[in-house]
Amino acid sequence: MLHIKKFLLSILLCLSIVIISLPTPAKTASAADSLSFIILSQYNATVDIGKEFYIVALTSNGKLPSWKSSNTKVASVNTYGKVIAKKSGTATITAKIKNAEASCKIKVNKTVITISQTSASLERGETLTLSASTSNHSKVVWKSSRKSVATIDENGTLTGIKPGETTITATADGSSVTCKVKVKYPTIKLDKTKIKLFRGQTVKVNATVSSSVTPVWKSNKKSVALVDQDGNITAVKNGTATITATVDGISKTCEVIVEKPTITLSAPELHLKVGDTSTVTAYVSSGNSVVWSSSNSNVATVNSSGTISALQKGRAYIYATEDGTKVRCVVYVTE
Repeated sequence: MLHIKKFLLSILLCLSIVIISLPTPAKTASAADSLSFIILSQYNATVDIGKEFYIVALTSNGKLPSWKSSNTKVASVNTYGKVIAKKSGTATITAKIKNAEASCKIKVNKTVITISQTSASLERGETLTLSASTSNHSKVVWKSSRKSVATIDENGTLTGIKPGETTITATADGSSVTCKVKVKYPTIKLDKTKIKLFRGQTVKVNATVSSSVTPVWKSNKKSVALVDQDGNITAVKNGTATITATVDGISKTCEVIVEKPTITLSAPELHLKVGDTSTVTAYVSSGNSVVWSSSNSNVATVNSSGTISALQKGRAYIYATEDGTKVRCVVYVTE
């Protein structure tokens, strides 16, 4: 306020000298009219958006002038000469009294935004922080053109949602800058690509995913091999199945071969008399138990432990079966 007071005092002093030096007019009224004037504290101003300042007006009649802006969208002015810069462009602020007016040309600068990077890449689930500064220190508003690909919060933290491309825009005071963002497809590696199992056996396949996203596991033949969502594979029966780990459309596979076991019997042939019993032992490569059966239960029967009972004279085949493999013991029964 001190500099404004000094300015007004200097103006008043100059005016007093000018008025004293003027010849005395014939009519007071016409002299007063010819001396109508407005002196402004400034006639040009260049400011940033959001800037507020006063234009001081000294009038010949000592009264407050009326103020007007030629473009209120660019800069507005109130009754007391307070100017508010609103958007980039130019406007003329005019102070007016009877028979006099004065103007101040206002230029409002466009807000310049500087962004930390104009391109970025990340994977689903990853985050990245962007920063932006403005020439007038105004707040930046962030926006993603495709939120399904990547989102960004009010602090500029970017999060990958799914593979694709999006444009991140930082906006302030009608100005904007962009950053092109690509959410990359991940890479997947399996620690096993081919395994052999017997029925009932399990094994875990580990997947290394660049994005650290948990893959979705799937078996193309659940009747042969099953897989859970942790990559644990369980052999169901002999055959071949393909186990697939998928993340964001990128897949890697592991071939699972469920092998037929080999079965060896302790005795391929037995001779029994009616009423006799004998036990046959089955050695199975898979370690699983066999299923026993008789081709002629009238001649000989067999229980789940491989114990054969001779019932009447004749011949019977005793079978040991496990997951597609079948071997036999020939039993001859005599009286």
